[in-house]
Amino acid sequence: MRVSYNWLQEYVDLKGISPRELAEKLTLSGVAVERLDVLGEGVEKVVTGRIEELVRHPDADKLQICKLNVGKGELLQIVTGASNVAVGQVVPVALVGAKLPSGMNIKKSKLRGVESFGMLCSGEELAIEKKLLPENQQDGILILPPDTPVGVDAKEVLGLNDVALELELTPNRADCLSMVGVAREVAAVLGSEFKAPGLDLVEEAGSIAGQDKVTIEDAELCSRYVAKLIKDVRIAPSPAWIQRRLQAAGVRPINNVVDVTNYVMLEFGQPLHAFDYETLEGREIIVRRARPGEELVSLDGQTRKLDEEMLVIADAKGPVAIAGVMGGLHTEVTATTRDILLESAYFNGTGIRRTSRRLGLRSEASMRFEKGIDLGGCLRAAERAAQLFRELAGGKLCQGAIDNRAVDIKEQVITLSLSRLDRYMGAPVPKDAAVSILRGLQFQVEDRGEELVVTVPTARPDIALEEDLIEEVIRIYGYDKVPVTLPVEATTQGRKTVEQGLEDLVKDIMVGSGLTEVINLSFTSRQMMDTARVAAGSSLRKAVVIQNPLSEEQGILRTTLLPGVLEVLRRNLSRRVKDAAVFEVGRVFRPEEGAVLPNEPLMLAVGGMGFTKVNWAQTRIPYDFYFLKGVLETLLDTLGIKDYRFVREAENPTFHPGRAAALMLGDRISGVIGQLHPDVAENFELPPEACLFEVNLDLLMANANLQKRYESLPKFPGVERDLAVVVQEGVTAERVREVIVANGGELLREVSLFDVFRGKQIEAGYKSLALSMRYQAQDRTLTDDEVNSLQQGIADALARELGAELR
Repeated sequence: MRVSYNWLQEYVDLKGISPRELAEKLTLSGVAVERLDVLGEGVEKVVTGRIEELVRHPDADKLQICKLNVGKGELLQIVTGASNVAVGQVVPVALVGAKLPSGMNIKKSKLRGVESFGMLCSGEELAIEKKLLPENQQDGILILPPDTPVGVDAKEVLGLNDVALELELTPNRADCLSMVGVAREVAAVLGSEFKAPGLDLVEEAGSIAGQDKVTIEDAELCSRYVAKLIKDVRIAPSPAWIQRRLQAAGVRPINNVVDVTNYVMLEFGQPLHAFDYETLEGREIIVRRARPGEELVSLDGQTRKLDEEMLVIADAKGPVAIAGVMGGLHTEVTATTRDILLESAYFNGTGIRRTSRRLGLRSEASMRFEKGIDLGGCLRAAERAAQLFRELAGGKLCQGAIDNRAVDIKEQVITLSLSRLDRYMGAPVPKDAAVSILRGLQFQVEDRGEELVVTVPTARPDIALEEDLIEEVIRIYGYDKVPVTLPVEATTQGRKTVEQGLEDLVKDIMVGSGLTEVINLSFTSRQMMDTARVAAGSSLRKAVVIQNPLSEEQGILRTTLLPGVLEVLRRNLSRRVKDAAVFEVGRVFRPEEGAVLPNEPLMLAVGGMGFTKVNWAQTRIPYDFYFLKGVLETLLDTLGIKDYRFVREAENPTFHPGRAAALMLGDRISGVIGQLHPDVAENFELPPEACLFEVNLDLLMANANLQKRYESLPKFPGVERDLAVVVQEGVTAERVREVIVANGGELLREVSLFDVFRGKQIEAGYKSLALSMRYQAQDRTLTDDEVNSLQQGIADALARELGAELR
């Protein structure tokens, strides 16, 4: 909200304080002033002048010689290249010695042999934003109204002797989205008298009754609708004073009718809309939801498709406006308009926000409806606009107004305990000060001794509780008067939850393994899922769709971390980083049947390509399947997870079918690890050896056991034996290990695979697996017979269950 310092003085005595002092006082009271915009800053010695003579330059086709009356008796000669000037026009003139915001200093000059004693100024040269000028004034020299006096300071004429305060309002202070609302605030802060805009209605036309009808069909989305009829208006430019106020507030003047609706919106915070009365079919206004298939050509010429969630203003034929968002082109006020039906309504903020976002339309009006306006101020705003239509457009006001209400309008009555106010403040607040502050905010106050009964105006819907009143008193009384004390309540030391601690532990393990953490956005796209070859029927394809994505590449919420990690590797490789190993810990979003919200498991993804760094004590190690498997096993071991195994994974199209494995916790798949499928590596422009894994950290944390169990060192030595067996290619090493563990008994302490062999000595379709086993007892030294017996039992079991032969 931009607040004109000069305009503000119409409603409140500022007691001579400067704009900067006012900004400081408002900020301290809780209404933050983000910045001050000094209009006309850097403009000096620019006056108004009337062109009395205009001739072509004798030696230049594009130059003209102007002679102007600038109020000094003799005419001033200026050579200009402007093409939009004519005799009789009043224009801003920069005299010799003038300074402009661009830093230009005006000097006496000679152009093609003709002396020039100044410069004619455009709006841009005076630092007036182009978008704030009327369309016919946006290019060329600025043309002032013909009745503008000559020789006066152009800053005064153009409203550049003003300062605009840019307010940064919190969502609950929608009342300060109006000049009157800010003036009430300033009056309370300064202790000044608030002067409400005067209202003097002269209704000289017939009654509005019978000339129009208003029906509210959807009371949920429209609580009040006020209509007022104005006849015989004359469309013309607005007077200079109203144009300057609109420009100071950041609004471009258009014509007197549109400018009045914008002016009253800025003054009272109530959006208004003017319909060309003659274009309304059936002389009827119907406030309803749009019907299936309905469309409307809006004021910007765009055809808008409407749906049943949108509130429209309709006549007997169909929609004529999108309620609270934008009017329709068919009922637009034009140069031929004579009669106006003025709308002043209260629309539901949530409905307006939903409609404006769906249509991609957001305006000053929709923003005010979204934040909440004054339900009790609709009629007063309509009457104020009608008064200005009569004064500025010559309109004749019809008697009365249609005021259709779907709800009762009640002012909040709240009792304020003075003792409770003192307790919240931490120090006594004088009753007179509290009463003065509340009345300064235009609240009605009834003194009942130790309590104040306060009636809150409808313009302050944010005041609903006694605590709200306490806040109002304290912020105006001064936060600097709150005594400085130390808290006396018992405090507790904050700490992380178990899950947060485990997440930090996981990250420490990853970093300790030589990986670098990355953080990606939670948004991705279906194209990225295609690039990663996520299976068409996979549950990972069922994603939460973003209704208003920032871009097509961020249209859905991720269901897996893998595409993001792969994209990080691709970006690094494109910047000549060939060796990289990264990890990401983050949540994914997986919709579930019948659930309102998606499941959000915490996941860990790791990706690697290239080699580790070289140092004097270690050679380069590839970031391959076995490196990543070692990282994963380190994680499982640190978390105390013992009951896990890796099984072959050949169905996941993201991974190489022969070089991938699924991580099993008991009977549940909790992750997948492997080398990229060649097509995925090609899609992401990565080396074919790139590997990655993704695991469900929620499952790992649920199975974690960080309690350490200590055992005494064995007193008796162990016995190690090797076993080499020949099995079919389809038999996995893990299956062989399971049979060995199942038949090794309690004395078998460890089993590890140390060699896989295929060659001429092995029959085609078979392979040789060599395993090392360690036996140990706690109470004795094992004999060869005991170990041989166990070894034989294992060999028999392998032969029986897997068809294995000893090599």
